[in-house]
Amino acid sequence: METIHSLAYGFGIFLQPANLFYCLVGTLMGTLVGVLPGLGPGAALSLLLPLIFHAPPVSSMIMLAGICYGAMYGGSTTSILVNIPGEVASVVTCFDGYQMARQGRAGPALGIAAFGSFIAGTIGVIGLMIFAPTLANFALQFGPPEYFSLAVMSLTLVSYISRGSLIKSLIMACLGITLSTVGMDPFTSQARFVFGFPDLLNGLELVFVAMGVFGLGEVLLNLGQSLRQDILAGKVKNLFPTRQDWRDSAKPIARGSLIGFFLGILPGFGTAIPTFIAYALEKRLSQHPERFGTGTIEGVAAPEAANNASSSGTFIPMLSLGIPVNVSSSILLAALVILGLQPGPLLITSRPDVFWGLVASMYVGNAMLLVLNLPLIGLWVQVLRVPYSILCALIVLFCQIGAYSVNNSVGDVLIMNIFGLIGFAMKRYEFEGGTLILALVLGPMLENSLRRSLLLSEGSPLIFFSRPLSAVFLLIALISLLSPLFTGGRLGKQAREATEE
Repeated sequence: METIHSLAYGFGIFLQPANLFYCLVGTLMGTLVGVLPGLGPGAALSLLLPLIFHAPPVSSMIMLAGICYGAMYGGSTTSILVNIPGEVASVVTCFDGYQMARQGRAGPALGIAAFGSFIAGTIGVIGLMIFAPTLANFALQFGPPEYFSLAVMSLTLVSYISRGSLIKSLIMACLGITLSTVGMDPFTSQARFVFGFPDLLNGLELVFVAMGVFGLGEVLLNLGQSLRQDILAGKVKNLFPTRQDWRDSAKPIARGSLIGFFLGILPGFGTAIPTFIAYALEKRLSQHPERFGTGTIEGVAAPEAANNASSSGTFIPMLSLGIPVNVSSSILLAALVILGLQPGPLLITSRPDVFWGLVASMYVGNAMLLVLNLPLIGLWVQVLRVPYSILCALIVLFCQIGAYSVNNSVGDVLIMNIFGLIGFAMKRYEFEGGTLILALVLGPMLENSLRRSLLLSEGSPLIFFSRPLSAVFLLIALISLLSPLFTGGRLGKQAREATEE
């Protein structure tokens, strides 16, 4: 009953005209980002992060959340019509979605993707509403050792699940932690790694690092690649799936929703890995596995449900523990801090307007996406025809203006451009930018928890192993680091190999 009252309070917050408008903007921007190849929710959140300095906290979080789950919807459009995933989580949709389009069934493929996304997104929001407060109450028992071990486990799991080299991912994690120490020491107020530059005294703000790595870096990389593809000619018809399509898709949508939601909660899995697992499960359970990859609707329904449910699941550790599990949740966590909010167990009780307003917005936002996306498919197809050179120029211009508008400082623009070049080099040589951002966000918590724990134990590191929960987190971290030596494979690497194939 208390949950129902809290949800009603959240709808009272969300249904204010300004918040409705921000939700509409966020979902439309998210869909646009999902449609455009070469961008993703991480890049979009980075580019739009400066806007939150000029909006109320609740409205800002509603808009940023809309971008996250809106991108999941938009990614299916390019996967089905163009065979280019607009977002990494939509890679698996290409396997059968594009084949359905070539057979003249683009309409049912797009329809089941939209309806499946809506159902999975709604299931994910219900799970968020139930599990986040419970996990927050449990996290009240955490002390500095538990938070330190949890941060270590998160970073190692993200490295383990990463799609690239484990060594390169760990290097990025160490670099991110090092960059998080730039600025004033929180205990002694001594300047660290500022090299005489006053702009660095407050540390490297995630706004500029993320805009550089994911905004400028992505643009520079894509300039050297051809992203043009032939779009299937003809008008998309019969968007509503038939009864047989629904019978074939009902169980895959249900299973994909559960897989996506529970894997989305775990650090490192994000939204991409659950789609591969959901697809592989449906292929194994199918009586006709040979049809997968040739245009079966189950191969569209399961991954689309998984990526939308996992998008909701990533909010749970971010809001209740203050622990991000992927790039998007890292940027959302930074947005909460920028807005003066403290993510973690006390957020739900201290700022119920933010949490419950966000939950209510996700209910309505999923409905908005369903109502808007099907009629606007023709518009998104036309957007795909815009030359990428024009989009590049607009993104670069927006990056420069956005970086300067935060503090009216040329130094901030310089930092962003430097990290844009670093981001390009990272992507060029296949280093994990997401791990860098995650480590940069978790770095301050990691350092503060470590130093407070050692103060409590008078310098003894045994405090991390004498407390059961902390020891469990560290054991999981150790297993994730050592297991590739014995198994010879990782989920992220297997997903990448399947994508390339």
